[in-house]
Amino acid sequence: MSTKYLLALDQGTSSSRSIVFSEHGQVVAMAQQELRQVYPQPGWVEHDPLEIWRTQLATAKQALAQSGLRAREIAAIGVTNQRETTLLWNRRTGQPLCNAIVWQDRRTEPLCAKLREQGLEAEVGERTGLRIDPYFSATKLAWMLQHLPGARAQAERGELAFGTVDSWLIWQLTGGQVHATDVSNASRTMLFDVRRNRFDEGLLQALDIPASVLPKVLPSSADFGCTPAELFGHAIPIGGVAGDQQAALFGQAGFAAGTAKNTYGTGCFMLMPTGGHFLRSTNGLITTAAAQPDHTPQFALEGSVFIGGAVVQWLRDGLHAIESSAEVQALAESVPDAGGVVMVPAFTGLGAPYWAPEARGAIVGLSRGTTMAHMARAALESIAFQSTALLQAMNRDAAVHGAQPVTELRVDGGACVNNLLMQFQADLLGIPVVRPAVTETTALGAAYLAGLHAGVYGSLDEVRGHWKAERVFHPTLPREQAQERMAQWEKAVRQVMVG
Repeated sequence: MSTKYLLALDQGTSSSRSIVFSEHGQVVAMAQQELRQVYPQPGWVEHDPLEIWRTQLATAKQALAQSGLRAREIAAIGVTNQRETTLLWNRRTGQPLCNAIVWQDRRTEPLCAKLREQGLEAEVGERTGLRIDPYFSATKLAWMLQHLPGARAQAERGELAFGTVDSWLIWQLTGGQVHATDVSNASRTMLFDVRRNRFDEGLLQALDIPASVLPKVLPSSADFGCTPAELFGHAIPIGGVAGDQQAALFGQAGFAAGTAKNTYGTGCFMLMPTGGHFLRSTNGLITTAAAQPDHTPQFALEGSVFIGGAVVQWLRDGLHAIESSAEVQALAESVPDAGGVVMVPAFTGLGAPYWAPEARGAIVGLSRGTTMAHMARAALESIAFQSTALLQAMNRDAAVHGAQPVTELRVDGGACVNNLLMQFQADLLGIPVVRPAVTETTALGAAYLAGLHAGVYGSLDEVRGHWKAERVFHPTLPREQAQERMAQWEKAVRQVMVG
């Protein structure tokens, strides 16, 4: 039987990428284009919806051309995307009403504060698993309907379509024939009842959002329509869709209790699958829908670190301590430790499990002997400290619910190639940190979901069988020392949270 191929579209915050995978999960070809960031005023972050589509389509065509494959040899397309970013467009013309409001955008904090004052925090948490925060899509959509001329009247007449980036891409890929999303993306809107797998009428009413703008919600592995033949030269079915972090969890074969994945990108995103159990966190985490191969609800606990790999970019662009991010490991390894320096990179506040938006960055423990090498090492260590705090919170939640603690951490994202960081992460956690052979797990997860629907894979066990470790980092630091280091970190965190 000839090899089957899958095309994954990975639309991220800073770029659009497309990857052709073999059925064995191996990268055949890849193309990437940068995405322009728009900052109209402080706290606002936008993307051009048409640029999102143009760059994504261009990379898909480039990846296909590089692979030497014809469109008819692609079994299915999988889509994964930056989550929460919000778009609104005209159903008849397909034209967006304005730029997409990106997940990082904070313009809707006043509306969020109003919802909290109305006492809706508990209701939102119980139904959606989320916190009331501008991060999520609901208040972004409400802002659009309120501030764009004529938008509310058009929406009430059924003329407008709302979507996260996946819905926008599906609409474009199908020539405007399909307005849909998957459960993992729907769960990030702050409008979706994750246990009932449907949008919540009460939350829609509270935010004055007409149901007519909403996409149809499907499992993550499902029939999302088909591309017109003229787009790629042959019609290709769209069989898998998931938000980037849930896709990465799926690509890491994170289906069972006791596993967790951490993506080391600009920030860090850690997810721990909880199967069919909706666990509410008492330790600063959120509950999210995991990628669902069928209609059975699947959940995960999630924690987000706002500044992960971005701290290395700050060393490069802010302090000019290094010329390229790749230099940081060698600089950090030139000293045996951080020399007592602890860096808390709360440049935009602290995320989970602290949720301290008012916190600001600090470097503590400086001495006359501190060098830039110590600073580089402290910067790397800050990524591991924050991720350890997330995993400890997950294990505390697991203990409360009688669930299994995490016994290994699977890692992906750009910074996971840094061996010093991965070893320190294992030392702090006291469990193995496992780097997979294929680190493009976000795109791979989307490809697997598409492959399941297309019949390339017969079961989750078959998908699991393709996952392979490239390197395992075992903890070498005595637990007492690891606990002392975390105590130093927590002390530094308390200092930046004072006042």
